[in-house]
Amino acid sequence: MLKVVPGTIPTPQFHGYLLGAVGPRPIALASTIDEEGNPNLSPFSFFNVFSANPPIAIFSPARRVRNNTTKHTLDNAKATKEVVINVVNYDIVQQMSLSSTEYGDGVNEFIKSGLTPVESETIKPFRVKESPVQLECVVKEIVETGQEGGAGNLIICEIKMMHINESVLDENGKIDQNKIDLVGRLGGDWYVRASGEALFEVEKPIRNLGIGVDRIPDDIRLSKFLTGNDLGRLGNIQELPNETDVNEYKLMELSGLFQQYEDDAVTLEVELHKLAHLQLEKGQVLKAWKTLLSFNN
Repeated sequence: MLKVVPGTIPTPQFHGYLLGAVGPRPIALASTIDEEGNPNLSPFSFFNVFSANPPIAIFSPARRVRNNTTKHTLDNAKATKEVVINVVNYDIVQQMSLSSTEYGDGVNEFIKSGLTPVESETIKPFRVKESPVQLECVVKEIVETGQEGGAGNLIICEIKMMHINESVLDENGKIDQNKIDLVGRLGGDWYVRASGEALFEVEKPIRNLGIGVDRIPDDIRLSKFLTGNDLGRLGNIQELPNETDVNEYKLMELSGLFQQYEDDAVTLEVELHKLAHLQLEKGQVLKAWKTLLSFNN
């Protein structure tokens, strides 16, 4: 393992390691105005939500590493205490990136990026019309983490109104993750698109009292063909299938394997573990358990 101690390498290099290691990061396309009412638009990937009641979002415009200056967004947030956080999806990722260009004072990033400003209802900064979700926020506090280049400034925002484009909702009125088509920030020039085959579900263990990996029999838990993810899926089951169900599955679904390797127990176990791995990748946890337990039944 490469060991990196902060302060022993140049800040830009350490910053690069952080950006490459921690992600994908959601992107806050922050809209602010200065005291004269001039709009500013800029994206920040040091961002997330941290509370639902009260609804709190935090993003961090860091001090520039190269010259230790601050960004217009931070200056505006301090001066006016208002910001709109616009969510970034794939449809606007290129325009969002263009808005990050460090234009001079008085340049309107809405115009430069081609994004459309629309009036907010509770605050003065504009929303981005093309963003699928827009959060009107007031700034509750700004926490400065340091005074050197690369230091963050945590802008703690309370959400006063949330706007959701109805086109991203499913039939139950919930946000459809494929429809909203979010993007996340990675290191360097890399992003990730959170839709299609990139999406997968993991059943929350709070719904079940899973048996845990420690309760998985050693011959299964120590398998060379089952991954850590496989073991996590197996450990999230509430109870093992009973012997009758295992034997029935063995006769109905696995008889071919048992006949093929009836004189080679070692290969049979390997093939059963390989099959269980494929079943787990498809989310067929109960079938995988029956496959694995059939070897000793």
